[in-house]
Amino acid sequence: MDVTKKLVDLGWTLPQPPEPIAVYVPCVRTGSLLFVSGQLPWRDGKLLATGKVPSTVSIQQAQQAAAQCAVLGLSIVSGEIGGDWERLVRVVRVGVFVHCDDDFTEQAMVGNGASELLGHVLGQIGTHARSAVGVNTLPLGSSVEVEFMFEIR
Repeated sequence: MDVTKKLVDLGWTLPQPPEPIAVYVPCVRTGSLLFVSGQLPWRDGKLLATGKVPSTVSIQQAQQAAAQCAVLGLSIVSGEIGGDWERLVRVVRVGVFVHCDDDFTEQAMVGNGASELLGHVLGQIGTHARSAVGVNTLPLGSSVEVEFMFEIR
């Protein structure tokens, strides 16, 4: 499986894994599970989306931000498995946090940005359990944060 090529075919680039913005590690492996810390939608040193969904950031913009979070999650996995994508067994779980207006109820639609990207890139092993939760704020004012659990060999 050539994840990098699939991302490029979809118009994405697998970047270097992002550095943590506080005191934590990007991922922790226990047994065959790899827990990836929450990712903010960084691209070229800037957050793709800041502010509340949908009053400041549209659902479509938030979906793109969630997809960028998934790309960053994959970059962390790549570093952990040394770029050998045959070691990736599956995506187990995705947790999506959406900085949103109090009456917003479409968090699942925002989360689809990450889920659809993982499905397009990884196929069947990209399907996963997921939660999507609305929150009153996120680090650095980000509109979206996404965390992951992967199974690896």
